Amino acid sequence: MAKATPKSTKKKRTNTKSKSAGTNTLTYIKAFWITFASGIFLVVLLFLFASWGFYGEMPKFEELENPQNDLATQIISSDGVQIGTFFKENRTPVSYDDLPQHLVDALVATEDARYYDHSGIDARGTLRAFIFLGSKGGASTISQQLSKQLFTGGSKNLWERIKQKLKEWVIATRLERQYTKNEIITMYLNKYDFLNQAIGISSASRIYFGKKPKELKVEEAAVLVGMLKNSSLFNPLRRPEMVQNRRNVVLNQMEKYGYLTEQERDSLKQLPLTLDYSPEGHSDGTATYFREYVRSWMADWVKNNPKGVNEEGETEYFDIYRDGLRINVTIDSRMQKYAEEATAQHMANLQKEFDKQEENNKTSPFRDITKDQLKGIINRSIKSSARRKKMLSQGKSEKEILASFDEKTEMKIFSWKGEIDTIMTPKDSILYYKKFLRSGLISMEPQTGHVKAWVGGVNYKHFQYDHVYQGARQVGSTFKPFVYATAIDQLKLSPCDTLPVSQITIPIGSHGVIENDWTPKNTSSDYSGYMSLKEALAKSVNTISARLMDKIGPEPIARLAKKTGVKSDILEVASIALGSVDLKLSEMVGAYSTFANQGIYTKPVMITSIEDKNGASLYQFVPETRDVISKEAAYVTVNLMEGVTQSGSGVRLRTGPSTRYSIKNVVTGHPYGFDNPIAGKTGTTQNQSDGWFMGMVPNLCTGVWVGGDDRSTHFKDTEFGQGATMALPIWALYMKKCYADKTLKVSKDAFKEPERLTIEVDCDEFKKKNVIEENIDDEFSL
Repeated sequence: MAKATPKSTKKKRTNTKSKSAGTNTLTYIKAFWITFASGIFLVVLLFLFASWGFYGEMPKFEELENPQNDLATQIISSDGVQIGTFFKENRTPVSYDDLPQHLVDALVATEDARYYDHSGIDARGTLRAFIFLGSKGGASTISQQLSKQLFTGGSKNLWERIKQKLKEWVIATRLERQYTKNEIITMYLNKYDFLNQAIGISSASRIYFGKKPKELKVEEAAVLVGMLKNSSLFNPLRRPEMVQNRRNVVLNQMEKYGYLTEQERDSLKQLPLTLDYSPEGHSDGTATYFREYVRSWMADWVKNNPKGVNEEGETEYFDIYRDGLRINVTIDSRMQKYAEEATAQHMANLQKEFDKQEENNKTSPFRDITKDQLKGIINRSIKSSARRKKMLSQGKSEKEILASFDEKTEMKIFSWKGEIDTIMTPKDSILYYKKFLRSGLISMEPQTGHVKAWVGGVNYKHFQYDHVYQGARQVGSTFKPFVYATAIDQLKLSPCDTLPVSQITIPIGSHGVIENDWTPKNTSSDYSGYMSLKEALAKSVNTISARLMDKIGPEPIARLAKKTGVKSDILEVASIALGSVDLKLSEMVGAYSTFANQGIYTKPVMITSIEDKNGASLYQFVPETRDVISKEAAYVTVNLMEGVTQSGSGVRLRTGPSTRYSIKNVVTGHPYGFDNPIAGKTGTTQNQSDGWFMGMVPNLCTGVWVGGDDRSTHFKDTEFGQGATMALPIWALYMKKCYADKTLKVSKDAFKEPERLTIEVDCDEFKKKNVIEENIDDEFSL
């Protein structure tokens, strides 16, 4: 008989199975919590390792307090405009108050919508990025992006990227504790590299849109915010269509988060992408020649004005490329713009005429030279070229260097219609550039010495020689006012006094002439009669200048020029009367300003002050002035020079010839129609190598020079080769623009007359007095 299974056994098995299941569940729960806790612990440990610097050095508290950025040194014009920078990184910091609200809104809406709700790490965004592996967007907050830019940099592989992310998170939370939200946004926008030398929002606004950040429109701000994703990919100069699409994405985000209405968004999306690209390289922008002068001046200033002594006891010096200095200069950005426009307008037309005249010139662009002289010009240019210097530094032999100048190569060359990509030999490029006429202009306030405009050439990138400050050229008849001023100061002559026009011979040994007797000639063959000093200067009569020099000698004339700031050597010879000396344009303007400033020389000033990045003063200029000649002599000299623009070589400033179209009228640009008092003097040197015009109104003295790089590059005759045609039109175009801008307040008044004027300048009154004196003399003789 079979045995029955005990009930108790079955029950026991069931209980055993239940206990086993419970034990397993408990084990799973424990394992889960242990794993979870371990994960949390591991994450915390990873963050601790990052904060302890196990993955690489972490920034110290002081570095978080003061993150180090290379700051560009700014050059600020007298009217408050930044006209240039010196930089390793072209960064000009701005404050949060300088940012338009719609720029901030666009940034937050596009890069970090919950920016104001997190403390450096966006948990929701991080979880989303983890789950979807970044396919639905990243999780980097603005604070994380800033920490990456400031302290972590790029990554090469996955493990490096993970370590970098951990460091970013730690630094981001520290930044959030250290700075306000507004400060972090400002630091981020000041740090970001928008490419094309636009580092930071201030530089980007200027370079891409030609304005300050505060002036950005909504659609412009959207373009710059769109570039934050990848400034290389979304660059408006390279991929305008892609940038416009990216801009519209930013506008969509702004509408999504309530910063724009749907209607505003739609209307903004319809706008075209418009740029005002203004590159800020060292060869770009405005006042390039002046900025190079400032750079040279600052190099000397830095050497003589150390920043201080560091902890190691070493002397530290300012770095104009990194220390964010502010250089306040006298240049007026408006006047500088007008000067550059006037120069470009006239020189482009003048070059057309020059090229036309060179078509049948077998030695073009040179005249009156032999083949050997032509070879000499080319060889000198090769020896002084940057190409030769570079090849010498590379260990190349002279034979290899000379051979390279005959090898065709790709290059960009200058033209008045823009740069041209071409292929030519370096030797041919030398001849190509020699054909271009060069120019210089400098404009200065006589009373203050402040230089308001400085144009050293036609294009700094291609012609770096500065014809304002570096080049000394023969001044011709523009030196004659020094002869007249010396005679007036010593002999008390009146502009109405007359001298014979007849030829004069200065004997050997007299006034420094040691080789031959000197008999100067006039442009006119008529040597009969007498002429007043005023008419003689207006018509630039050489014989009368020579007579004045013979009466006073060359020494006091040279001495007067030196007192008015001329530093170049002046040979004290008889030919000084006709301007045989070589002087700089900057010297001439400083000297002429003495006459407009009632005989007081004021040293030209270019830099008024320097400040450090915090606004502390480092340098303040001190005016330098000295009395040179009497007020009376200065005024009479100015009166003489007014005759030049009333009836002499500068008369075309008033009316000029027919306005019907002709190439000459296009080049000279007249009539100009000035009706205010203007004192001036033209100058033309031998073979038309140099053309000058010095022009003054009571509160502005401006000098212009035009000529070839070599003296053998010149017009074939004086029709186009004289100062009145080459240089005067630039002065006139510049002054027209200055007068049209009423904010500049350039004077149209008469020159100030001294209170006690003993020399008669009114020739009608002068004649009356002479008649009376003659009658009195006749009565006494009877």
